[in-house]
Amino acid sequence: MTAGGRPEETNLFTANDIANAKDTDLPDLLTFLGYQVKRIGSYYTTKEMDSLRIKDRRTWKRYSEKTYGDAIDFLQRFEGKSFPEAVEFLLAWNKRARDPPDRPPPSQRKERPAPAPEAAPFVLPPASENQRRVTAYLKKRGIAPAIIRGFVEAGLLYEEKAHHNCVFVGRNQENTPVFAAQRGTYDLNGASFRAGVPGSDKNIGFRLPYDSAIDRVHVFEAPIDLMSFCTLHRDMTRNAVALCGLYEGPLDTYLRENPGIKYVFLCLDADSPGREAADQLKEKYSQQGYVVSYKPPPRDKDWNAYLQHRQKCRGNER
Repeated sequence: MTAGGRPEETNLFTANDIANAKDTDLPDLLTFLGYQVKRIGSYYTTKEMDSLRIKDRRTWKRYSEKTYGDAIDFLQRFEGKSFPEAVEFLLAWNKRARDPPDRPPPSQRKERPAPAPEAAPFVLPPASENQRRVTAYLKKRGIAPAIIRGFVEAGLLYEEKAHHNCVFVGRNQENTPVFAAQRGTYDLNGASFRAGVPGSDKNIGFRLPYDSAIDRVHVFEAPIDLMSFCTLHRDMTRNAVALCGLYEGPLDTYLRENPGIKYVFLCLDADSPGREAADQLKEKYSQQGYVVSYKPPPRDKDWNAYLQHRQKCRGNER
């Protein structure tokens, strides 16, 4: 499944423009966008999306979502760009000028290199007038209404205006928004739209404020898993981080900013990537002097699936 462009969008560019945009070195592009790219054998992946595979430097596949594509698709899927925005960005990135409407043959054409794109400034997507769609979606996922209201009132969650996506907002120590991740409120075959907001500080991620009276931090892969845990444990209102993947940068930052933390609970998914990441993080942070525990859900893949299972069982008992 790839994002692609609608015919009216595709017609804005020549076939040569689109070919030039697709002919983008993905490891270099992702590094520029702030991802932690690493090579494993014959393919590349990132710390943020460990199920991502780049095998020929030009195409990618994310196995956890069963999505794949080229550089244009990547920017649409994970960076929130439209098809025209993605093509324009990549042409600039590759220093390729757009073809004129009546372009001469390639042998006669002289291209002027476009300036390299600058890193996108961080701007939160416009907010909807209400939170109805987001609230309904999260309640369907089992999140308690009181938890949803609490996150909205804290400025950590809101409904995006154009597509009614959930926007999970990451705030730094000064309570300034510096990170945001979007998730669609419509799931198709178990998958929904997910994209980071351009310019986000991936070393902040999504997190709850720190309470110096608490010497521990709970760590999750996704914001919805964090909210699910809060639904199950209503006393947890502080000291939690969602990595928005498996990149440990947000946890590094949280620990560095809050030296009173002694215990790290890795509430990661109970699947192979989650267990593997837990082993690696346990070794890393244990060497730094923290007491680290892997705390997956008692059953099911992640904390939201476990929450829904618990609620279903309770419903059957009535």
